[in-house]
Amino acid sequence: MLAGKPKILLVDDETLYIDILVDLLKNDYTTVVAKSGVQALERVADDPLPDMILLDILMPGMDGYEVCRRLKENPRSSGIPVIFLTIKSEVSDEITGFELGAVDYIAKPMSPPIVRARVKSHLALHRAQQQLANQNLALEQRIRERTEEISRTKDVAIFCLASLAETRDSETGKHILRTQNYIRVLAEHLKDHPRFCDYLQCDDTIEMLVKTSPLHDIGKVGVPDRILLKPGKLDADEWTLMKQHAEFGHNALLRAEQELGSTDFLQMAREIAYTHHERWDGSGYPQGLKGDAIPVSGRLMAVADVYDALINKRVYKDAYSHEEAVEIVRESAGSHLDPDMVDAFLQLRDEFLRIASLYRDSG
Repeated sequence: MLAGKPKILLVDDETLYIDILVDLLKNDYTTVVAKSGVQALERVADDPLPDMILLDILMPGMDGYEVCRRLKENPRSSGIPVIFLTIKSEVSDEITGFELGAVDYIAKPMSPPIVRARVKSHLALHRAQQQLANQNLALEQRIRERTEEISRTKDVAIFCLASLAETRDSETGKHILRTQNYIRVLAEHLKDHPRFCDYLQCDDTIEMLVKTSPLHDIGKVGVPDRILLKPGKLDADEWTLMKQHAEFGHNALLRAEQELGSTDFLQMAREIAYTHHERWDGSGYPQGLKGDAIPVSGRLMAVADVYDALINKRVYKDAYSHEEAVEIVRESAGSHLDPDMVDAFLQLRDEFLRIASLYRDSG
């Protein structure tokens, strides 16, 4: 084959028409001949694929319609443009050919100028379609890469922002990683639960829960150090100020929505910041929500936050063992925490321990 010459497969059981087509096209194209439907499929199996197929319909054995059907069913050959050549000139015949995927229909006896013109036009159209498809693939790849870059940048910004808030507290960036992973395994476990499947059935929702959870305590930036770092029990006034961090976080994220436009991400982050200290029995803060009135996101965060607070040392308490923390969480079912989420936690206790060990605080 000469470099740059398109390859055309000519399929016809009549030597006369094959000779005419070869003579007509040989100067501009590389021609390959098949004299039956079976032979045509064998030729297509060879490399390189033909750029176009001129296909007779009325052939003994396998007719052109069946050849075309098989070509279009095979992903390797489905994109090759097929032009039917036939003495069948009824409209119904043409419709059948187009329905099978042919791009054109040339009646016999053939007009050489028409054959050349249509071959040239359909090859040009096919090349343009391939170029467009390649450009679309390249564009999709660039968009995908850019989207991933933006997502990574957002994740880094969230992590840094949350970490800065926690540097003023006794918690660390490892707390963020632990609670993110607790929430992921808990949500994945509960996504088929009848009470939670509507909310958690979408993987995007679970991913957003994981990505927004680091902002749960962002409101602590508004709490004075004398309270955050107090190495003992807070008095009533101090506790009142400490509890305001849920509102501080909610309000800061609400202002971001008002200034930058509301998004599902900001809404969920605000929801988690505002509700993760609510309690199942209604004794939590800041709104005193009860039971299912507490958003699922806040309830998930509560389980993750309670367990992690228990197993890690704080300025006001020593760390509990994993076993002690599990028992405290178990006893919190129906009072502090959603009972079904506690059941899920108990089934996942070993996974929670694995995550806690993997992201253990240093020192």
